[in-house]
Amino acid sequence: MNTLKRIGFALLAPVIAVLIAMLATSIVILASGSDSSAGDFWSVILAKPENRIMVNIINQTSMIYLSAVAAAIGFRMGLFNIGVEGQYTLASYTAATFAGAALLPGAINVFASLVIAMAVGAIWAGIAGILRTTRGVSEVISTIMLNSIAAILVGYLLDQYGEHGGNQVRTKALHASSQVPGWVPFEDRDGAIWTLGLLAVAVGIGFWVLLNKTRFGFDLRATGLSQTAAVASGIKVNRMVLVSMLLSGAVAGLIWMPAYFGSAYTYGTTFQAGLGFTGIAVALLGRNQPVGMIFGAVLFAFLSAQSNSLVFQTDISPSVVQITQGVAVLAVVIAYELVRRYRIRLEQRSVARARTAPAQEVAA
Repeated sequence: MNTLKRIGFALLAPVIAVLIAMLATSIVILASGSDSSAGDFWSVILAKPENRIMVNIINQTSMIYLSAVAAAIGFRMGLFNIGVEGQYTLASYTAATFAGAALLPGAINVFASLVIAMAVGAIWAGIAGILRTTRGVSEVISTIMLNSIAAILVGYLLDQYGEHGGNQVRTKALHASSQVPGWVPFEDRDGAIWTLGLLAVAVGIGFWVLLNKTRFGFDLRATGLSQTAAVASGIKVNRMVLVSMLLSGAVAGLIWMPAYFGSAYTYGTTFQAGLGFTGIAVALLGRNQPVGMIFGAVLFAFLSAQSNSLVFQTDISPSVVQITQGVAVLAVVIAYELVRRYRIRLEQRSVARARTAPAQEVAA
């Protein structure tokens, strides 16, 4: 199969998924009886973003991509780390508490806080890894439970040790010397692109190198495809499971750090929840591939940012966008399988023609 055909097959499934998602969303809007039409919805969603929204899309993409990589590390191993949400929640609170205490100066405080965030995320994910390897507990069950425990624990700690003001409770504000200035591509009122968003770039490159250029990456992919074959080849599966969960949790710990050091400066009402579950969806949409997840992260960030305009320009609820995102994830899974089967049939026909051609020439 030539290069153009391979690219075509790679793009076919996502295109089919997007078209199905658009069709399903349009049907939902029509069925809802809204005064605004499906055309109004898509004209708002697909409009050119304003400068402020463009900055928001870029910033959101960085966090969503980090979340997707955290989930993908487990998926490539055959593990379903549903606990990314809890891991980055607890890691974000811990890092914000440490950074706000200003025990270290400036950039050193930033670096130490990032290390702490990764360590806390890894430890929280490691609990599920240990339960899986020592007791056979499904990581799906343990990580879901750990999500709830993390949320309750952070809520308790924040209430007990946070700063109370009015109806808000938060960690101590980050000192100005540790705030990381961003890049302002437009006007100041449009906001800045977070500098620590570059963490997403570094993690994406690191994930690609890990998968394709290291022995660990080979063992990771081999174990994800078949644990039985991995054991037969000498791979220590339990160790791989634990290390994969630790790596996944470490990346999860970084998810909210660009926002914290770039604009939030405290953990409280500024914390953005839900990124862990969004990352899982994007990982599935991008097929756990470093490049594929980039497009998935941009798509989800774009849809979420543009949905805010629906409130002002239509009477369609922004939650309709969640239907688009959910259908896109479901459709891409089905579309990839259909495209895979179609490609196999084409290859079988090509091989059959190649084998029959010499026989026909001899008979002639």
